[in-house]
Amino acid sequence: MDVEVILHRGHQFVVTAVELVGALVIVVGAGWAAARFVVDGLRFRDATVFTRIRLSLGRFLTLGLEFQLAADILRTALSPTFAQIGQLAAIAAIRTALNYVLGREIEREQRQVGEKGRSR
Repeated sequence: MDVEVILHRGHQFVVTAVELVGALVIVVGAGWAAARFVVDGLRFRDATVFTRIRLSLGRFLTLGLEFQLAADILRTALSPTFAQIGQLAAIAAIRTALNYVLGREIEREQRQVGEKGRSR
């Protein structure tokens, strides 16, 4: 087998593995948040409980998106075309914007949870 073919297959395997890790992180986070909602959210019905669930889900989503972006970068790392570079730039911009918004939301929610915890 040609070395170039082996490298290409190895590259594809790594890209797929990183994409799967990102998807798994998101699925686990969504499952965890759903379970916490059922167990804690419906039992306590307190806004603080919902905020904590949202914060945790946001962290999982952010991490999952980072893995997905890493996979996109790896995909275009070997001999990229201008079209692939343009697609990567668009994907990176969208995912970076999503991560920024999620990060700000997480910070805001953490401050609110902290303020509510101190007032009790």
